[in-house]
Amino acid sequence: MKNLLLATGLTILASAGLAQEKPVLTVYTYDSFVSDWGPGPAVEKAFEQTCNCDLNLVGAGDGAALLSRMQLEGARSEADIVLGLDTNLTERARATGLFAPYSIGAVSLDVPVEWTDDIFLPYDWGYFAFVYDKTRLTDAPTSFTSLIDAPKNLKIVIQDPRSSTPGLGLLLWIKTAYGDEAESIWTGLSPHILTVTKGWSEAYGMFLEGEADMVLSYTTSPAYHLIAEEDDSKAAASFDEGHYMQIEVAAKTASSDQPELADQFLSFMTSSAFQSIIPTTNWMYPAVFPLEGLPKGFETLITPTDSLIVSAKDAEKIKDEALQEWLTALSR
Repeated sequence: MKNLLLATGLTILASAGLAQEKPVLTVYTYDSFVSDWGPGPAVEKAFEQTCNCDLNLVGAGDGAALLSRMQLEGARSEADIVLGLDTNLTERARATGLFAPYSIGAVSLDVPVEWTDDIFLPYDWGYFAFVYDKTRLTDAPTSFTSLIDAPKNLKIVIQDPRSSTPGLGLLLWIKTAYGDEAESIWTGLSPHILTVTKGWSEAYGMFLEGEADMVLSYTTSPAYHLIAEEDDSKAAASFDEGHYMQIEVAAKTASSDQPELADQFLSFMTSSAFQSIIPTTNWMYPAVFPLEGLPKGFETLITPTDSLIVSAKDAEKIKDEALQEWLTALSR
């Protein structure tokens, strides 16, 4: 009897040991991705059904903060994947040597630019915009200049470009649209800026609480309120200058101890199982359109008159100058 109990106990321990040996894939991403209402929970469930692994999603601040954390941790990082950089950051990220080319074969993407990057792979895209509540603001600005000329009590919330990809996107939006006049645009906008938050979630929360009239977000943000809340009161202001495009990407780390599993995740990221989650959780356009198309409600969103974007290399060249213009204007 004792031998039987001992054998049974050893079998249980062995089974537990095997369960614990399931590989873990660690993905650094931004906080809203891993939130209860973000894509994270659904992505985790769907991927774990295919990989026989544990997907460990780690919120590491906003998008731009991801690269700073990776630079701080270097090759010691536990991350196998970083998900949440964008093309305004990829050139700097590439120069660190912390990321490795993916090996997933040919991928057909539905992003509005030709994609040839072998390290950073898109998973969604969209356009930056100022979102407002139509019940509170009936005459929304239609350009940066009309925003400058708006009544002084009209307040906006933006994000810090040093920690937030939307904040950085706004820098490049204004720099691309106005060139050498960018600093004067920032000087004009400064009285309307209620505050600058570290990340998108804080800024959008302040807007929803009624603390600001407009918030830097995306043309797709009103789809959340329309589809998830049946609320059509939120809208994105269409700007005459056009809207700056963001393409969000993921990459595997050069130090990953699960490189094959990381490639498996990146391949899964381009599948319908992942991409169908994006429109109604991350509220962006998917990088690969699902066969069933976009959810009802997306057809109500504004379409920019002009799509603004610079290459990753050009973004790296002008980013520091644009940041200095922003700092100078806001310090006056």
